[in-house]
Amino acid sequence: MLDTPTNRDTAVTLARAIATDDAFRAALADLIAFPTDSKSAEAPLHAYLAHVAQGFAAMGFETQGYTSEGRPFLVASRVEDATRPTVLGYAHGDTVPGMEGRWAEGRDPWTLTEDPATGRWYGRGIADNKGQMLVNMTALQAVLTARGSLGFNIHVLVEMGEEIGSPGLAKVCERLKDRLKADLLLASDGPRIDAGTPTIFLGARGGATFRLTLKRRNGGRHSGNFGGALKNPAMELAHALASIATPTGALRVPGWVPEGVPEAARAALAGLTPAGGEVDADWGAEGLTPAERIHAWNSAEILAFSAGDISQPVNAIPDEAQAVVQLRYVPGIDDTKLEQALRAHLDAQGHGDITITRQGAEFRASATPVDHPAARFAAASIARTHGADPVVLPSLGGSLPNDIFTEILGIPTVWVPHSYPGCSQHAPDEHLPRDLFADATGLMAGLYWDLGAASKKALLGS
Repeated sequence: MLDTPTNRDTAVTLARAIATDDAFRAALADLIAFPTDSKSAEAPLHAYLAHVAQGFAAMGFETQGYTSEGRPFLVASRVEDATRPTVLGYAHGDTVPGMEGRWAEGRDPWTLTEDPATGRWYGRGIADNKGQMLVNMTALQAVLTARGSLGFNIHVLVEMGEEIGSPGLAKVCERLKDRLKADLLLASDGPRIDAGTPTIFLGARGGATFRLTLKRRNGGRHSGNFGGALKNPAMELAHALASIATPTGALRVPGWVPEGVPEAARAALAGLTPAGGEVDADWGAEGLTPAERIHAWNSAEILAFSAGDISQPVNAIPDEAQAVVQLRYVPGIDDTKLEQALRAHLDAQGHGDITITRQGAEFRASATPVDHPAARFAAASIARTHGADPVVLPSLGGSLPNDIFTEILGIPTVWVPHSYPGCSQHAPDEHLPRDLFADATGLMAGLYWDLGAASKKALLGS
């Protein structure tokens, strides 16, 4: 298998050049133009996958569509040699709502636009996840052009429901377990540690959301005539919420607190500044750095808290209070008992009247070890292209369906993100810096090239 510096450099240079070409921008604009809002019944999900399938077919991939739990899926495969390593790629084409009318300067979320002053490209899905998918497709094309083949086998699974919890993904992977058999998941989603630093993460924190409800009576009661003699559910729920964490944000719920940060994870996170630097160093678990708190620990957040009408408060004790609490958690927690742990904690604090219900999409925590051969291989490849070591994170701070790949398909997972913390993901004005596309595409071309010259032992260590 050819692996001379000249050939590898050719692939990397070509990838970067393609990513700065007008044709790349046009291809990205075409992807963004599909209003693939997960929550919209009219979203053209099938049409989007048909369009993506054409792009894979042009590179010699065989494509097949599937449906599971009412959601469409695409599998694109290029099998060159069964004795060579096989990679599983993953992407999602669905997005959060466009939030039309809330974008700056009247931007249309479904139209790719550029701010010449900042070099930013705007559009819904550009960061999450259409732009990242196009980066990887472009890098594959560059390797095919430079080498004449990939040198490895690849299946790419594209789903259209990640933003609503990936319905049907687990069933598709169970159903296609033999077809999707691979040595490694290599995919791109989420942000880098910052825009200029190549990053790898090896899994994702789990996410579980709970609605807490305390109803005391039907209708409010006059705050003067009844105040001091009737229980106030808003006050009670506020105390219950305050019991979940210390005044500085450290978790207090037994069963929600990890046993500790693994030494390998601690070493990987040493000296890192997470979340683009937007952190409060004195918030969260004591004795941990902000990077450890986000990428190797658990956190609970109050997403919403409601009682009465905040826009028009009246002199009345509210009859009901509600809050939504979300837990993000790392592997090692018994996630079958998260609700029971919260129930026991609230009961012990004297809040047994509060009702707990699970809400929204959930992801399980899972991660590949920091010292896994596949992680070391990917890090070395990116360092070779970039000229410096990438940041390696044990887990993404957010949540992804990583557990489906590690548990159902049984393969190690390596994620190479092409976004950055300030991209306004899930908000108006979602964007990416134009220059990030060329950098990311070059890194992926180098990684795909190296996979084409690697042995299965280099990826699996056995």
